[in-house]
Amino acid sequence: MRRFLEEILTPAERKDLFLRWKLMQMLIDGVPQRQIAEELGVSLCKITRGAKILKQNDSVCKHYLLFRSTP
Repeated sequence: MRRFLEEILTPAERKDLFLRWKLMQMLIDGVPQRQIAEELGVSLCKITRGAKILKQNDSVCKHYLLFRSTP
């Protein structure tokens, strides 16, 4: 998967993808949005988009993030 993403995404796109995933992890973990913005250097708009994704009942991202945090 890593090689696939390296082939199809630019370095900037990979960075954006990493940040989006990280901010959604932080949201799942209960970190406040303003703290996420400060720590990751991202806009509240990006965080709001991630939060909307996680609020969807059928969110694949939410499924994987919750699976990650299960012992």
